[in-house]
Amino acid sequence: MRLITFVELAPKKGIRYCRDHLRRKWNSDEFPRPVPLSNKRIAWDEAEIDAWISAKIHARDEKAAA
Repeated sequence: MRLITFVELAPKKGIRYCRDHLRRKWNSDEFPRPVPLSNKRIAWDEAEIDAWISAKIHARDEKAAA
């Protein structure tokens, strides 16, 4: 398992949401929940981020095929 930090989300995965928007999205189950590393530091499982991106692509392709 590889963890990816907030700072890495934009350059590595193209996710350019601000911290508050990400928090709203994971609280509404629209984005993977982070893994707490300490009281003030979080990261995400890279595989969960990749699966979330793949699901977005699949949903787009399903919509285009309909």
